[in-house]
Formats: sequence, structure tokens, C-alpha cells
Amino acid sequence: MRVFLTIVFISVAFLPELMAQPVPNKEENIPFLMVFGKEAEKSWGDDDFSQTFFFLIPEEYKQPVFVWIYDPDIGGLVDEIAGTWNTRSSYSVYGGKSCWSDPDAQGNDPVGNYKSGTLLATKSFGEDPKYDNNWYVFGPFNPAEGEFVDRYSGNVFKIICEGVAGDDGNMFQYFLSTSPKERIAVEGGNAFAYEYSFRMHNDAENISHIYPYVDENTITVKLYNFDWDSDGFIRVVSVARKGQTSPVSAENNWVEGEFKIFEEEKNSSLDIQFIKRKSPSVVKNNNVVIYVKNQYGKNLEFFTSPIGGVPKYKYSIGVKKVEP
Repeated sequence: MRVFLTIVFISVAFLPELMAQPVPNKEENIPFLMVFGKEAEKSWGDDDFSQTFFFLIPEEYKQPVFVWIYDPDIGGLVDEIAGTWNTRSSYSVYGGKSCWSDPDAQGNDPVGNYKSGTLLATKSFGEDPKYDNNWYVFGPFNPAEGEFVDRYSGNVFKIICEGVAGDDGNMFQYFLSTSPKERIAVEGGNAFAYEYSFRMHNDAENISHIYPYVDENTITVKLYNFDWDSDGFIRVVSVARKGQTSPVSAENNWVEGEFKIFEEEKNSSLDIQFIKRKSPSVVKNNNVVIYVKNQYGKNLEFFTSPIGGVPKYKYSIGVKKVEP
């Protein structure tokens, strides 16, 4: 195994905000990704203490890329304490053959060969003020070190965050950049996941979004959500769907909702909206998990930059449909 790696630590004070390519992206309006230590109670909002993301590099892009992690440690202002800080999380970057194409890598549970591919870089973090509200950078990575995927017309890398010890909550973000010193977007780049574990806003005025992509073979979808704490409702919007609600989970349980896909929705993204209740009281620090499967039981990708753009309901299409 060849390790092609340089580590860079950068203070937040020197970063130009307008050049970011964040995960979560601004269209999603999600504050943080979330992974708890493996000894945590699942009722805190994490079902499996692991989260996998993929970065897509366009085929024509040949320059090195860097994966930035915001607030990778567990402690301080951003993260969620459960008694005392005792948690460690690991971040591991994979490339090479099967890093994406292995079926276990595309699952919603960390089982089997989900760590497929070639390990390119890894590091674990505990409580460390050096990285609190600051950045850690993996790279450089040659795009050719990823797995080339025809359907995406590009090279794919995988990053897995796991809570390897403790019971606190790790809140963090990723950025895909062309530079180790500035957050500069990879033109045409994107990121996606098959299961999303994230922190909700505390402000009920903020609506969060995820954007699963529906291909031409999708007929029905099932939307699964975990530990929503009955905190409002979930609404699905598309070019042909004005706003269909889906069942919402309570404390420490899974709930699923199923609906048919209209012909006009194929080859486009859905907008799944998470709308918090405003009364009698807002749930604070609500952590949730969600994934979506098609009629074959295959997970749909959530692209942070939605394919085809953020879907907008088209009245001329939707008025012809009766929502199931």
C-alpha cells in the first residue's frame, strides 16, 4: 500500500468564506454532520456510530485535491458532551478499486466490507483544543488514486468517520478543496452519502434539506428516519410534488414512509425538508439519521449539491397528479 499524504493544520482566521465547497452544503442548511462514540446511548440520535461520505472528482480534473475537516476533535463549543469528554473519533480516507463499488460501501450500516478499497490516510482525535473550531487537512491526493466510476464520469474517494471510544457527540464538517491553504472548490466536484447522520438547527425558523437522486428505474421509495424526537414534520417536494409529508420518528426508534415516484420526478432530485415544530417547545440539539431506498432495496445517493439543482414544484405538472 502506498500512502501519498501530507498533513496541514490551518487556523480558521485565514480562510476566505466565499471559496468553500462544504459538506453539508449551503443548500442543505444543515449545521453539522454527527457521529457519537460507540459507547453512547442510541437515544442521543446516532444509530450506528459511523458515517460514510464519498467525494466525486470529475474525470477531466487532474490536479491534487485535499479533504478538510472542521472541528475534528470531540470537546469544546461545537460538540455534545455526555458527562465528561471521553470520546475518540477516527477519520479514514480510502481510494482505489472497490472503495465505492463494493456493495457494503453503499449500505446504511457499517457491516461487512464497508471499509473497502485502499486506505490512503487516517487519524483519530480526542479532546484537543488545537482543533476545536479549527481545521485539519488530509492530502494531497491524486485524483487517479480514487476509484473511477463510469456512472459519475469521475474518480471517487471515500471517507469514514467512526466513534471508536466514549459516549460524546462529534459534530463536524468536510470541505473538498484544490488547495491545502485555502478552501477552493473543485470545479464540477460533488459529495454524496447513502445515510445521513446530522445535527438539526435549534432555531425553528431554519429548514434543513437533503436531496436524494431518483434515476429512471425508480418506481417507489421508502424514507427511513431515526430519533426525530417527534420534532415537527418531514415534507417531500419535487417538480411534481408540492409537499407530501412522511411519518416522523419519536425517541430512539425508526419510522418509514413509502410513496410512488411520478414519471416527471425521474432523473431528478427530491427535496426532503426537515421542519421543526415551533410549539409547545423546540427540541434542542436534535440529532437525526435518514436514508432512502428504492423498490429494489437499494439506497439512493444524497448529493450535497443536488443533481439538476434544487427541485422546484411546477404547478403545470403537479396539478395533474394526485399524491398518494
